[in-house]
Amino acid sequence: MAFEPPQRLVRALGEAAPAGDDWLARLPEAAGEAVSRRELTVERVQVPGGRSSLVVLVRRADGTPAVLKLAPPRARPESERAALARWAGFGAVQLLETGAGDGALLLERLHPDVSVRSLPEAKALLEAAGTLRRLWVEPPAGPVFETVAERTGRQAQAMRAGAGTAPEAAPLVEAALAAREELLAEPPERLLLHGTFRQSKVLAGERMPWLAVGPDPVVGECAFDLARLVRDRVEDLIAVASGPSTTRRRIKRLAESLEVDQERLRGWTLFRAVESGVRALRVGRPKDAELLLEFAGWL
Repeated sequence: MAFEPPQRLVRALGEAAPAGDDWLARLPEAAGEAVSRRELTVERVQVPGGRSSLVVLVRRADGTPAVLKLAPPRARPESERAALARWAGFGAVQLLETGAGDGALLLERLHPDVSVRSLPEAKALLEAAGTLRRLWVEPPAGPVFETVAERTGRQAQAMRAGAGTAPEAAPLVEAALAAREELLAEPPERLLLHGTFRQSKVLAGERMPWLAVGPDPVVGECAFDLARLVRDRVEDLIAVASGPSTTRRRIKRLAESLEVDQERLRGWTLFRAVESGVRALRVGRPKDAELLLEFAGWL
């Protein structure tokens, strides 16, 4: 079978690929080798798929349905493997093998076309938040995962550089950077976080109604993880006059339901929205940037 990467993946990786990176060119061969090594039968490549990995629906030698996921090294697949092993299927997709040394992940098959985003907004937020809470556990010993300080430090550098090309975003960038410095001064906890959690990262399963997928794990405080969920369906928020007040209510409701400090959640929501907006400008997605920066201005 030809393992043709979906266009969504090609576009997304093209935005961030370093010069000379040939991972996409080598992907069909790597996928074929990963399938052969595990004696899998391929059903199909998941389309449109994700923005950072190739997802292939497969069956194991005993007929069990599974998913084979291949991601470039810069997407930190071994970090994802370590997080999934730590969660052991509680709140997250089950890892089906400890590691074959090729960077591919063999995972439990969920329902790839049914995410919690398919629910009405209020119900979707409730189910997503409940799933996220299960993932906040003590990290394993050792320097396995990046910290929130390390990740946002890299992002802060890129934001400062990007602000020069978008002077209209400069006030928001300064506010976001100031919020980060204040938040990192006294973090309230140090837990394993999903890292890139949102409604589309929660899929319907058989073992449990909803399970998280696609982590980019990081160690830090819960408010950082919850912040990305605050802006879910941002295009809908922007489209209505009540968007700012709805966002404030969402922050309050999520903070109270998950026992997270409301101001810390607001601060990380600001930082993450501005970071995403500046990055969207940098890679040539001005419409996305406009939505994100307008949202950030409400905070």
